[in-house]
Amino acid sequence: MNNLFDTIRNTLVPIHKEGYVFVAAFFVASLVLGYIAEPLFWIGLVLTLWCAYFFRDPERAVPQDDDLVLSPADGKISHVAMVVPPAELELGSEPMLRISVFMNVFDCHINRAPVRGQVSRIEYRPGQFVNAELDKASEDNERNGLVIESRNGKIGVVQIAGLVARRIVCWVKPGEPVNAGERFGLIRFGSRLDVFVPAGAQPRVSIGQLAIGGETVLAEFGSSKGPTISRRT
Repeated sequence: MNNLFDTIRNTLVPIHKEGYVFVAAFFVASLVLGYIAEPLFWIGLVLTLWCAYFFRDPERAVPQDDDLVLSPADGKISHVAMVVPPAELELGSEPMLRISVFMNVFDCHINRAPVRGQVSRIEYRPGQFVNAELDKASEDNERNGLVIESRNGKIGVVQIAGLVARRIVCWVKPGEPVNAGERFGLIRFGSRLDVFVPAGAQPRVSIGQLAIGGETVLAEFGSSKGPTISRRT
């Protein structure tokens, strides 16, 4: 029985407090719909369970290495390219390595710091809500950008709203220290994060790869190896 209880406890992932009100609202709506027609209650209950799943907040095994840049979110690697960072981050006009992680509505949306350091800048920009998987979303969509001063230079992290996302949440403030893998925000519902890495880092992921926030290594400093090459099998 103890093994059974341990399995259940390990399977049930905690819900972040940001999601409490949404889960409660979905459940109340299910009860109202069920009063109108019983089948609607079951539909609402399924949506309530999805909402709880969306706001899950699992623990992660975070690599303790300052030369690693970790994924800030769960999702699919949608872009790996040299791109000029957003002007509001004041990271200069030269292209930097940008790695983008696209989150669909089934991914965990907790955002985590990709490196250890100090938050030196936070800039919010209003914008559109086009599909976050599109490259133009980096410039056109609503976004919130952070700059983290790390041992290897300034790292830019941009939270980008998506097609159905209407709320970007950021819990840290300029001047605060962050640890790699530390939770700093979330985006509701479906979105993308861009990570801008300075010169000297080699990418360690490929487009189409699935990333786990706080665990997957996006890039590495101080390595003589070139970029990692993947192939589908």
